[in-house]
Amino acid sequence: MAIVLYARKSVERENSISCETQLAYCRLAVRPDEREETLIPLVDNGFSGGNVQRDGFQKMMGLVRQGKVSKVIVYKLDRISRSLSDFVKILQEFKEHQVEFVSSQESFDTSSPYGEMLVKLLMVFAEFERASIISRVTQAYVHRSQMGFYMGGRRPYGFELVPAVIHNIQTKKLRPIPSEAEQVQYIYRTYAQAGMSLRQLQQKLLAEGRQPLHGSGWTTAKLSALLKNPLYVKADSDVYRYFDCRGTQIVTDLSLFTGENGAQLYGRTKHDPGNPCWSDMRLVLLTHPGLVDSPVWLQCQQKLEKNRRIGNSASNRTSWLAGKVVCESCGHTMTTVKGKPNRNGQVRRYFHCTGKTHKGTCTGPKATIYAEDLERLVYDCILQKLADLKDPGRFAKSRDLPGANSLKLRIAAIEKAEQQLVDALLAGGFHTEMLALANQKAAQLKRDKQALYEQLEKLACREEGAGTAIKLAEAWTTAGYTQRKAAAGMILHKILIRPDGSVKILWNL
Repeated sequence: MAIVLYARKSVERENSISCETQLAYCRLAVRPDEREETLIPLVDNGFSGGNVQRDGFQKMMGLVRQGKVSKVIVYKLDRISRSLSDFVKILQEFKEHQVEFVSSQESFDTSSPYGEMLVKLLMVFAEFERASIISRVTQAYVHRSQMGFYMGGRRPYGFELVPAVIHNIQTKKLRPIPSEAEQVQYIYRTYAQAGMSLRQLQQKLLAEGRQPLHGSGWTTAKLSALLKNPLYVKADSDVYRYFDCRGTQIVTDLSLFTGENGAQLYGRTKHDPGNPCWSDMRLVLLTHPGLVDSPVWLQCQQKLEKNRRIGNSASNRTSWLAGKVVCESCGHTMTTVKGKPNRNGQVRRYFHCTGKTHKGTCTGPKATIYAEDLERLVYDCILQKLADLKDPGRFAKSRDLPGANSLKLRIAAIEKAEQQLVDALLAGGFHTEMLALANQKAAQLKRDKQALYEQLEKLACREEGAGTAIKLAEAWTTAGYTQRKAAAGMILHKILIRPDGSVKILWNL
């Protein structure tokens, strides 16, 4: 029979006890009459105590199950596990195989009910400490991210990590590497060309000998990840609008999107096979200079998103909203199906969650979303949206004009204030006088926004010559199925159907 000396350490820290020191304490716990026993030291260095999938631990349990172990000695209880449920199972398995369990720093007798109770009580505190550590680490990560620190692991292609002091804190920042930065800019310019696919881009880079200056060769997956990364964009008002329309939580103040610095996304996204979903993500500006102009970066995003709109829903001709309607609960696209005839023999179409029918992973919205009703609602919303817009082509071209970004930042700030006012009104609690003031504020915001749009229009007119605004609203009312579907593809990012059946529209404009 052997005695196992087990040590575990999650990460290397200056003030934490090394595995070698833990084993030394374990040897001191060996009784004089056990000196002739075989000692088997097992170590898990760099493993968390939150789970039991550790090489040294699994080897120890294997020896226990084979009946080759008489005693297990650890430095402290939490070296075995920080999960109470796991620890109870481990302790039970030790008892079944008549294995004595000893902690060199905590005295108890696991053979008695009282000792077993003390062990479990100590494990409750160990599990609480683990949860507290996770909470502190998470909060620190979020805080450092919001301060503009680069939170990635390996350096992104095109940059090197250099020491920096941000907000009086020693950290690292990104600095462009000229040779790699030129490669990145070339990749964006090439992919933005009409008709260029990721596969064609990969083949073109290979044919021209433009391989990464470090690591393995380009793949379509690597190129896609690079092209989607906002670290490379010179983030301006248009980039702010792009992420804001997709529900991203933008940490950095709107006024700082001046078209100079790159940005970083952090957080976790919902799995969405048909559309990118940034609603659980946060965007923060970093201190490094961007490499790619926003028009080129945004054009690449439009192409990438178009590539992701696949599946039968996109070719479904039963609704011009096909491919745009998404279940918020599971992130899957909703398709139109025919319902049963009513008393009058009428058959109505309604949107059904594919996550419920095909995947079995979602219960779908509680309310029935009839296609005609949703189309009518979105039709009216688009009509209102178009009525407030000037020529979108001119608006897009104005992004390079002097002063245009500043005007669009002010427009975005007003739109943000309008949304906050709408949210406050929907929350209720306003008395008559306050409601009147809110309406006045809303009217003033609309006038201010219109004035800014007119200034932006004048900039474009001076650059391109006088012209008449396209009557988009009128064109929309006379559009047919094909035209509406094409327009919806450009205007709408997605239509989220919430669990209660309410609707949230995310715009591309």
